Amino acid sequence: MNDVSAVPCASASGVSPSWRVGYLLFIAGMGGLLYGIDIGIIAGALPYLEATAIHGWQLSSQQLGFVVAAVLLGSVLSSLFAGAAADLVGRRGVMFAAGVLFCASIPIMALAGGYWPLLLGRLLQGISGGLIGVVVPLYLAEVLSPERRGRGAAMFQLMLTVGLLLAALIGLYHAHAVDVAASAAQHLPDAQQRRILLEAQDHAWRTIFWTCLLPGLVFTCGVLLLSESPRWLARRGRIEQARAALARTVPARDVETTLAQMRDSVRPATGDAGQRDSLLSRRYAWPFLLACVVLACTQATGINSVLAYAVNILQQAGLPGAVANGADVAIKLLNAVMTVVALVLVDRKGRKFLLMLGSGGILVALLCTGLLFAQVERGRDDVHATLQQQVSHDALALRLDAAQWRELGAVDISQPQQLTVSYRYGGFSNVRSVRSDAPDSELVLRRQDTVRADSVIGAFFRRLHLNPFPDPIAAAEAPLVIERASLGPVPAPAHGWAVATCILVFVAFFAVGPGVCVWLALSELMPTRIRSNGMSIALLINQFVSTVIAAIFLPTVGHHGYASMFFFWAACTLVYFLVAAFLLPETKGKSLEQIEAGFR
Repeated sequence: MNDVSAVPCASASGVSPSWRVGYLLFIAGMGGLLYGIDIGIIAGALPYLEATAIHGWQLSSQQLGFVVAAVLLGSVLSSLFAGAAADLVGRRGVMFAAGVLFCASIPIMALAGGYWPLLLGRLLQGISGGLIGVVVPLYLAEVLSPERRGRGAAMFQLMLTVGLLLAALIGLYHAHAVDVAASAAQHLPDAQQRRILLEAQDHAWRTIFWTCLLPGLVFTCGVLLLSESPRWLARRGRIEQARAALARTVPARDVETTLAQMRDSVRPATGDAGQRDSLLSRRYAWPFLLACVVLACTQATGINSVLAYAVNILQQAGLPGAVANGADVAIKLLNAVMTVVALVLVDRKGRKFLLMLGSGGILVALLCTGLLFAQVERGRDDVHATLQQQVSHDALALRLDAAQWRELGAVDISQPQQLTVSYRYGGFSNVRSVRSDAPDSELVLRRQDTVRADSVIGAFFRRLHLNPFPDPIAAAEAPLVIERASLGPVPAPAHGWAVATCILVFVAFFAVGPGVCVWLALSELMPTRIRSNGMSIALLINQFVSTVIAAIFLPTVGHHGYASMFFFWAACTLVYFLVAAFLLPETKGKSLEQIEAGFR
């Protein structure tokens, strides 16, 4: 059943069975769902991991940091070898391995009786996510016909956003369950209350992990019914199997033509004399570089930081806390809805058009957001010297009553004031923001809230005598330094809604353009010979840029304000638009071999 050579060709009508393509898109979508769950599921479980104390073991803050970072480490490591593995054992084999690793990680974490099983499970989840992020888009590009390739990438991205939303909803449901259990135990003695609460929290984080098992099983079992990539088969001389695999997703009239193009694209890579072309030749270097630039620019729009810090951004813009949280939910829902729109448009309008449309809309939205923040930040006073004088024993604790606000320099106390403080302990920096209209407002700056435990990646680099990350040992003795403190009136709610509107526009244009097209650029632009390894490197660059931007976000807005960050993203997006308009070829309706030939 799984031998592609045994699959009959499509009917002579020239249309491949739609259910086969639909099934393939469904399984690819499940891969995107797992990718999104990998990223988002820990957020719901993390607040309840302290309940491990009920079983006689408890995670330290350093261990919690390792548990969170393990997915990133696993993803980075697997991204490096995902392409080589896909070339060695095939695309379908790597997808199956990714599913097995994901499914294996769930019981390891959910049944964990100590720190090491939990860390191992998270590491396996990260390895699975890295493999999925490289191989599923690679498989879709090589299997689907040109008319359906865009739809496949859009389905992967759509289900990725659904995975993030599902992880958030799972966490929200269990948070409500824990609150209900805590309320029901209020009349009991304190010791019994705490035990009931710990039991509810323990059940919550374990169940959160268990709920992820079903989509993992669906993906893993579903992969077994897929055919192998015809292009991978053709490169290994298995022509009959490649022909049978093509017949499952390509109209019958196009099978032989596509197969001939695939065989022709393989010959130049080895040459008649058996010598391979150099990877530095323009034929390979230019499309590889172009794909890397597109992936880097996609993250340089700031999308991940905007989604992660949406509540902070909207509160700074003037929206109250509850309203800002509601707007954050609306942003994530809009991201999923507009991805559906991209699913419809990508194969009709083309990649180049959508990237130009998306990056152009993002550029306008970022400029407008930057201008709105610049308008309110221009009139704020810097009071860092006043706060530095009140630091005591490397900490600062101020109860911000009316007298304290006046001492800091607030002129009109009747109007709500906002104090934003950027501070650091050694290499660790943080930002705190306090409003005068908040009940019992106080400013507390402490070392334990800022200096984070050493991450797995940070410890690894330090063992190599490299130091790209701040050192928690040095920061443990460093004094508290107030770097910047801005004081001014809280922006009006109308200003907050204007910023929220700009961010909604930003997310909508991102979902329609770069959100989907980035996966197509990753898979379509790479020539056949370097596609798998090239995608691994490009995705690693994508992750690196995202991590750097997330790391500099809080220090940058603390030092220079939110306007500076949005203007920086706008400048990067302008580069993105120019690349899309003048350098990126249109790939809609072209086979991978035709796209590759265009670069020769």
